[in-house]
Amino acid sequence: MDISGLKNIYFIGIGGIGMSALARFFRERGVRVSGYDRAETQLTRRMEQEGIAIRYTPGVSGTDRDVDLVVYTPAVPPDNALLKWFREHDYPVYKRSDVLQWITEKMQAVTVAGTHGKTTVSTMIAHILRASGYGCNAFLGGISVNYQTNYWQDDNAVAVIEADEYDRSFLKLRPDIAVLTAMDPDHLDIYGTEANLEAAFIAYTRNIKPGGTLWHKLGLKQSHLLSAAHKKSYSLQNSVATAFAQNITMRDGGYVFDLVGEKGVIDNLHLGIGGMHNVENCVVAAAVAQQLGIPDAAVREAVGSFRGVKRRFEYIVKNGRVVYIDDYAHHPKELEALIHSARTLFPGRRCVVAFQPHLYSRTRDFAEGFAESLDMADEVILLEVYPAREEPIPGISAAYIKEKMHTPCTILSREGLLAYVAAAPLELFITAGAGDIDKLVGPIRETILKKEIQ
Repeated sequence: MDISGLKNIYFIGIGGIGMSALARFFRERGVRVSGYDRAETQLTRRMEQEGIAIRYTPGVSGTDRDVDLVVYTPAVPPDNALLKWFREHDYPVYKRSDVLQWITEKMQAVTVAGTHGKTTVSTMIAHILRASGYGCNAFLGGISVNYQTNYWQDDNAVAVIEADEYDRSFLKLRPDIAVLTAMDPDHLDIYGTEANLEAAFIAYTRNIKPGGTLWHKLGLKQSHLLSAAHKKSYSLQNSVATAFAQNITMRDGGYVFDLVGEKGVIDNLHLGIGGMHNVENCVVAAAVAQQLGIPDAAVREAVGSFRGVKRRFEYIVKNGRVVYIDDYAHHPKELEALIHSARTLFPGRRCVVAFQPHLYSRTRDFAEGFAESLDMADEVILLEVYPAREEPIPGISAAYIKEKMHTPCTILSREGLLAYVAAAPLELFITAGAGDIDKLVGPIRETILKKEIQ
């Protein structure tokens, strides 16, 4: 698909984090962009301010029909009236992944895949390239705190893309440099089995361009089957890897460490965000930057200025009395890393975690893992399952996780959680989940700060 000459593109599901990046990419290049989404958000309002027309009412009436291409997200159901109408009237209709494929074929592409860490790693790489002056076009699955956006453009024909395994979308990409962070079981509603998921990640590596490079986390299952002209590994501290960290110390809720890379040591890197897993994420981001020829001093300065990604170990409140962290963690391994890192950075503080499970199928498949990870906290509050695209599954609810736990656990409503925050003495408080718990972050922050001045 060659879409370089298109003049007018319509996006169905334009408010999604991945779709919005694509919409803004074409808008920056002079294409007339419009689209539909179910609800107005901060992101859609920003796009409208940039000149993108967005409708929030379903159906075809009033929709721009003078379009050359229709792009949709797999989150849109097949029976969506707008999607069906465009197809029935013979418009060229493509998935978001088809357009990303075209971009990776036209540019030097760095893609980041994995069941955990891909948003942070892709944002770190894109930030280092931007802050160092190297330049890139960034298509991210989260909001960069540094720039308050999930997309930016640059004249340098380099693209940094978060590669989403949902719906096998990432199998369309053609990277020059590919990163693979994790292959833990997830999205079993799509893949069915862990083996099928692993096979998809293996297939992802086979799409690397001839002569390209794969950076994979050391110790991944089936790593011997991963394919690339140049295979390199990274690790937190294992010196067997091509790139790893050493001399790690904690400082002010972050870390200072040395990167041992393929092209030498970059000493005294200061990462100002929490989570030991983020040190490992930074290892591969800095290693990719080294491979691209960015000078060590520029990498060091860029890492030092990195402020993180919204909802990825994001400090909402941090002072001598209380630390409040918000995170997108929605898988047992992510929760484990989140809670372990928070407790390590702030030892001695009583840790309370408020978690909203995401998807009935994921809750069913990983309930024991969620319970085990959450048991690392001193107290847990569960919100009910956020269904997203799914219908309820009989017997699956927040109580299904609670019954497997040993740590004191309460199931609360959204209002109940806010009341708890207002009344309870908090030392180390965490909200986590991929649903709509993020809408409570602002009110929780205000409640905590109000208590601080009383």
